[in-house]
Amino acid sequence: MLNVGKLNEGVVLDHIAAGKSMDIYKYLKLDKMDCCVAIIKNARSSKMGRKDIIKVECPIEELNLDVLGFIDHTITVNIIKDGEIVEKKILTLPHRLVNIIHCKNPRCITSIEQGLDHVFFLADEEKEIYRCLYCEERYRANRKRK
Repeated sequence: MLNVGKLNEGVVLDHIAAGKSMDIYKYLKLDKMDCCVAIIKNARSSKMGRKDIIKVECPIEELNLDVLGFIDHTITVNIIKDGEIVEKKILTLPHRLVNIIHCKNPRCITSIEQGLDHVFFLADEEKEIYRCLYCEERYRANRKRK
């Protein structure tokens, strides 16, 4: 049995689809942060079968919740203070994404102007479809949850 110590202050990301924790680690840029991070992959879960968990010893303000909402808005975000859960954040699909996904359209202005931000807006919340702000190229998140 693996035993990961109790977090005194920070954030626990729970109910991550099995195998997605490294994507989240990359998108949140946790490798660039000066904090303690524990990643638990393929933990047993009665609700999901298998799941990943990430424990981050940093204030919630340092994490980009829009990125989390984009990756998987069903992740549970637990805020820990003095070793106890003090708040659970509900994630939603962000209405606007900046430099998180990139436009694949070779005719888009973002392909020509290298310094231009890649901006996408949520076009269809039910189908989780985003569109490029400049050329309206479609981006659909590929979410396969069990």
